[in-house]
Amino acid sequence: MKNEEQQTQNNQNINQNNQNLSHKVYYLVIIAGRKQKNALLTMLTEAGAPLINTLYGRGTVKTGYLMNLLGIVSEENKVVITSVMTDVKTDTVMNTLVEKFGFDKPNTGIAFAVPVNGLSY
Repeated sequence: MKNEEQQTQNNQNINQNNQNLSHKVYYLVIIAGRKQKNALLTMLTEAGAPLINTLYGRGTVKTGYLMNLLGIVSEENKVVITSVMTDVKTDTVMNTLVEKFGFDKPNTGIAFAVPVNGLSY
């Protein structure tokens, strides 16, 4: 009886591992103003991102007099945040970027995910 229970438990563990392996892996890139950095990092950490990389950059768009007058001013200093996560977590993060950070509106940020099919070196 004990052997049968152990075998059943082993089969359940194998099935659980196979389910975990069936998720696709994505490389997520988020580009936003530096003022949003801490909030974005907190959101990614809460979403369970296992690896987060932060880089600083500078935007190339120069705002003119008319754009300043209309209030269309893009933040020049940017943060580029990258992460590797499963498809489920990527979907959650992308939805949060739209709902909480307004990434569907102009001058808020850009986010995209690229599937990782394999690694080479």
